[in-house]
Amino acid sequence: MRLRKAIAVAGIAALALLGTACGRDDKPGGTPPPTGAPPAAPSLPVYTAKAGVDLSASPTWAKAKERGHLIVGAKDDQPFLGYLDRATLARSGFDIEIARMVSAELGLDPAKIEFSTVPSSGRETAIQNGDVDMYVGTYSITEQRKKLVAFAGPYYVSGQSFLVRKDEQAITGKDTIRGKRVCSAKGSTAFQRLQVDFPETQAVFQDDYSNCVEHLLAGQVDAVSTDEAILKGYAAKDPGRLKVVGQPFTTENYGIGLPQQDPVFRTAVNDAIEASIANGNWKAAYDATLGLSGAPAPQTPKVERG
Repeated sequence: MRLRKAIAVAGIAALALLGTACGRDDKPGGTPPPTGAPPAAPSLPVYTAKAGVDLSASPTWAKAKERGHLIVGAKDDQPFLGYLDRATLARSGFDIEIARMVSAELGLDPAKIEFSTVPSSGRETAIQNGDVDMYVGTYSITEQRKKLVAFAGPYYVSGQSFLVRKDEQAITGKDTIRGKRVCSAKGSTAFQRLQVDFPETQAVFQDDYSNCVEHLLAGQVDAVSTDEAILKGYAAKDPGRLKVVGQPFTTENYGIGLPQQDPVFRTAVNDAIEASIANGNWKAAYDATLGLSGAPAPQTPKVERG
């Protein structure tokens, strides 16, 4: 009896050992994730302040150097673009990463950036008054704005598109929204364009895009429309229920707003954007933010020097 019990115990141990051996991954890194497990999210780049930078001919840079960091105007309500976590006060998103990589190229510690939330209506005033050294926040370059501030970039080219529910099949772009209920923010260029260019679409407005997205998920509207970069942020936040469809049908060049009377600073920021594209930081930042929407990175923009 004791012999049979000993044999049984030995057999169980051998099976356990065999199971362990069969499940072992001989490659470095250990056991792989089970089939169907989601891949790990891409990591954000690590930025190191460039040594030996001297832009003392720029009054904006000189002030930032003296205080030890840049002051950057930004948005705080755009997921994966410019977002502020109210609990931790941490900033995140593609625009935030653009500011950090530029700061590093200017020789200023990106970890020390002082971000300041500035509403769209106050951007030019904040730059002109010196309240911020630069503004990075879905800030489209226009001829009218160039009369008030300078721009570096563009660092991203966006355009109006559509956000729909994940299971939506009928809406695939601007040619398929006839008769559909499409939401946009009250007073926005996107809402005005829906009314003028797509009169057979039922344009619906809310106070902001977050409310539009809530109505979309509740089935009260069929789509949300604004810049595709903003829509990608919402899709990245909820990729299981939302997606961006169609090619952008307008062109919005996002630039970094700068003081008008500081050409040395503008040249340096343009150089920083180009360097960040060349060294891969731009692409890595996109993949870890807006890229979580499932949309591949767009073609990198060409910086305008004129």
